[in-house]
Amino acid sequence: MANALRFPFVAVEQSLGNSSLQPLLPLTLSIGPNSLEVSALLDTGSSVNVLPHQAGLSLGAKWEKQDVEIQLTGNLACIEARALLLEATVSDIPPVRMAFAWTKTDEVPVLLGQVNFFLEFEVCFFRSQRFFEVRRNT
Repeated sequence: MANALRFPFVAVEQSLGNSSLQPLLPLTLSIGPNSLEVSALLDTGSSVNVLPHQAGLSLGAKWEKQDVEIQLTGNLACIEARALLLEATVSDIPPVRMAFAWTKTDEVPVLLGQVNFFLEFEVCFFRSQRFFEVRRNT
């Protein structure tokens, strides 16, 4: 993929070796002057981006001020979530405004899903070669 950044798949459980490799993307999330470095799981099966509660608090977000409720589905259906808009920066790509379902739990990782990560970025997975590529949509 032309003009793409390459990232390695990351082994999340060393004892499991290659079977634990995941596409974790390092990125910086920010609200105004507050920023947070995270490793986010690229999840093509997730319809929305998901943010754990503590991550939002670390960025200075106030739960009670977020009045748009988000109904999550699947194994997250019972978790309360609210919409939170953030700036996301991947490496040296200019920041992108991204919408997150900010959850009331820390039992979820940062997930990047269809709305709106995969609307803003093209991703190619090369799992057998242990890397993936990311570039901004033009």
